[in-house]
Amino acid sequence: MVVGKVVGSLVSTRKNEKLIGNKFMIVEPVPSMGSGRIVAIDNVGAGIGEIVLVALGSAARVGTGAESSPVDAAIVGIVDDGEGLE
Repeated sequence: MVVGKVVGSLVSTRKNEKLIGNKFMIVEPVPSMGSGRIVAIDNVGAGIGEIVLVALGSAARVGTGAESSPVDAAIVGIVDDGEGLE
């Protein structure tokens, strides 16, 4: 799992049919968690500027009930208090 900050959203009008209805967010991992932005589906209603928990790989699919979808990253939580993260 990765902790990161939501820095934007992504809109895709043409996508795999199993992704229809999903919201896509761009997440920048906190420095201690790695580098490189991640595109993640968002089922928890995260907003730009919020610190979030991102599940990766098969955990992302299972955690969002999208086992048969082409999902590699999913926002699974919004951090309320993350002392020392940034």
